[in-house]
Amino acid sequence: MPPMPWALLAAACLGMFAASSSGTTRAPFLIDMSRDLSVSLAMVANLMAATSIAWGVASVVAGAASDRWGRRPLMIGGPIGLAAGLVWLSLAGSFVEVALAATAAGACAGAFTGVIMAEASARTVDRQRGRALGWVMAGQSFALLVGVPVAAWIGTSIGWRGVNQVVAGVALLAALGLFATTLRPAQGAAAAAKQVSMRGAMTGPVMRLLWMGVAERVCYGLTVVYYATFLQTIYGLTPAGVAIPLGIMALGNILGTILGGQAADRLADRLRTFALTMVASGSAALILFGWTPGLWETTALGFAYATFGAMSRPSLMAALANVPDEVRGTVLGLNVTAASLGWLGAASIGGWIMAEIGFGAFGPFALAVALVAAMLALTGRRQVL
Repeated sequence: MPPMPWALLAAACLGMFAASSSGTTRAPFLIDMSRDLSVSLAMVANLMAATSIAWGVASVVAGAASDRWGRRPLMIGGPIGLAAGLVWLSLAGSFVEVALAATAAGACAGAFTGVIMAEASARTVDRQRGRALGWVMAGQSFALLVGVPVAAWIGTSIGWRGVNQVVAGVALLAALGLFATTLRPAQGAAAAAKQVSMRGAMTGPVMRLLWMGVAERVCYGLTVVYYATFLQTIYGLTPAGVAIPLGIMALGNILGTILGGQAADRLADRLRTFALTMVASGSAALILFGWTPGLWETTALGFAYATFGAMSRPSLMAALANVPDEVRGTVLGLNVTAASLGWLGAASIGGWIMAEIGFGAFGPFALAVALVAAMLALTGRRQVL
């Protein structure tokens, strides 16, 4: 088995960290932004929706483009564009300008996140891809574990505008790293010049995997978006008080990603692994939101929920990457778009459940979504991509 391309994976992880941080590091500064821009808090919060939509649309376009013209221009140009968008955002004088800059930054992030996963897949063999893609996706967890707390800390002196400039610098470092680690093309890269049909890439098994991805993101996003609010509501915590529980949940994400990568590469049946970990995650959510004996018990359940959920993702990604190289960028770009749909679904449905029913309904809903994802996986195990 060939050695893992660790330098490329590190650069890709940094790129994913920058892309995720471009949105998540706004969370501590929503009030400051609303005051600075003279708009309501709800208006500032809606920037995340604009970013997600642009991210999802750009991923589809970029994935197909990478299969036709090559991945390298998007892997390097995407982070550079993200940096430019964040600098623009930091200098914007009105909310409309901030919204345009955030949308542009989201589109640039979508232009390379799926593509770097396709490149990592192309530079590894099948039984390395779970670990490789797990390390790339770990950038998202590091954004929650490190990016948000550090942003909140340095933001006290440089403000939300300065934080965006710092993240722009990280994006430029990622572009430099991706430039240096892709000087030599991946094996089979010549096939990327072939004409690619979107319809040809979206086979029945691929569509099933994409719907599994939507369900997984709904289940995961439900907690990421509302976990802090849940803790504040149930236990009366301050925003600073949720830092430790959120950090422990982020550690669960990182641990789950590492364990899930090992499982995806070492266990023969990836779809069964996905199904089992999704059911375990949904079961943990049922207990998490339905039983609140104390803060530390809830924190432990949040850790378990995050760990099981993150374990499912590498198996799904490795299965999606097991397609011909000439359509891999298209398929993984579609996966990012599916993930964006899942995030939007989690935010909108979760908001309705919280307002109309209460947090107690989060657990049954998360378990139901997890069971749907598991059913899709188990009924599709005999299909070949």
